[in-house]
Amino acid sequence: MQDNIARLKDKAGWVRRQVLEMIVSAGKGHIGGAFSCTDILVALYYGGILHFNPSDPKWPGRDRFILSKGHSAAALYVILSDLGYFSSSCIGNYQKEGCILGGHPHRRIPGIEGDTGSLGHGLGIGAGLALSAKMDKVDFLACVLIGDGECYEGSVWEAAMFASHQRLSNLIGILDKNGLCSTDRIQDCLDLDPLDKKWQSFGWDVVNVAGHSFEDLLSVFSNIRFRKSNKPLMIIANTIKGKGVSFMESNPNWHHAVPNDEEFKIAVKELGGCRQKGVDS
Repeated sequence: MQDNIARLKDKAGWVRRQVLEMIVSAGKGHIGGAFSCTDILVALYYGGILHFNPSDPKWPGRDRFILSKGHSAAALYVILSDLGYFSSSCIGNYQKEGCILGGHPHRRIPGIEGDTGSLGHGLGIGAGLALSAKMDKVDFLACVLIGDGECYEGSVWEAAMFASHQRLSNLIGILDKNGLCSTDRIQDCLDLDPLDKKWQSFGWDVVNVAGHSFEDLLSVFSNIRFRKSNKPLMIIANTIKGKGVSFMESNPNWHHAVPNDEEFKIAVKELGGCRQKGVDS
């Protein structure tokens, strides 16, 4: 178990380093939100949680993962490339002319299930996928990662009501609760707490988890396929925006700022010597 946790931590550090280099090279991107959800994505894709097949991206038995907070796509791109969905050369051309990897996910990219980035749409897409699975009697999970700032969108709560009414127990929401939106702190902009009670009042099961603890993440994620409840599940992951780089952490300016040369050097040093370069390393 501890060897596995160490492997995931090292992988997460490597992903953050790749994201840093991608965004600096492109001169644009959303580094803060990508860093806050990196551990969640690593746990899902490398922790044996999601069912997927990079050699057959449209495999019918795959789980459908929707990155609703699409501005954090850089972290997901690194992972999908590492897993073999597309060439690593795409990573070096992130957001450059002719590259399939734009600032937000698109279904033309192998491994991407929905076009996202206009916030508030991902949960509705996931609910539709989960309902289709129920109707067709197909056994897959629809897993949707949303942000806390995204919960300002009314469409999120419309989807929440729909999912509860339809008893979509195969719909798993993960809420990256980093406490920041694009310009300010959630509590100073429009306070959302208590978020857990809000989701419960909409008919969802709710679990709170430490979003940077692989022990906690895997403990919760490993049970999502074996639930007895007929309710959808929302996992509220408490995270830190900009996680891993001290001057970025919990700083609203790093929603879409790009490090200068000196900041890049500091960030590289703080992220450390991340060894992993491939799926099996």
